[in-house]
Amino acid sequence: MDSVDEDRNKRKKRRNPFDTFGFDEDFIRDLFNDDRVMEDIRRMTEEMMKMFSNAQPGKPVVHGYKIQLGPDGKPRIEDFGNRPIKSPDGEPLISEERKPLTDIIEGDDDVAVTVEIPGVEKEDVDLNVTNDTIEITVNTPKRKYHKRLDLPCDVIPKTTKATYKNGILDVVIKRKEKKKPGSGYKVNIE
Repeated sequence: MDSVDEDRNKRKKRRNPFDTFGFDEDFIRDLFNDDRVMEDIRRMTEEMMKMFSNAQPGKPVVHGYKIQLGPDGKPRIEDFGNRPIKSPDGEPLISEERKPLTDIIEGDDDVAVTVEIPGVEKEDVDLNVTNDTIEITVNTPKRKYHKRLDLPCDVIPKTTKATYKNGILDVVIKRKEKKKPGSGYKVNIE
């Protein structure tokens, strides 16, 4: 077999890019055949296009979507970036304030929250934690961010540790009660 045939065979054997994430072709097909998901994507796209039509020239606009599987196995769509707002006349506008992209990871002993807020200094970040929420606010002349997150469990706010490096805010908070492994109810099937 010559090198051209070998290259052709390698290309044929390439995997689906979604395989890396554990998504098979059936999952992707089901995702795009889910009327609720497609309606959410359509609505968000329409809102985004209205926002862009009223954007100020020279001002950057950031908008994107994060799709994550929920505990029920259903996809959850979260948008991030410049928030859509309405003018007093009801026209769609783009707020200078952005919703940052976030991740929450619930551990056995703590909750970790990662927030992407590039372009600011750590002194610009206002972080407030209650027993069940976290709120991040940045209000500088160049960047404005705001997000309030409901935490998946009760936490002890005074145990909060936060670091900010290269535009990433990492927050770790101790849980009020340790997560009980396998804390479910076993059902006997008849």
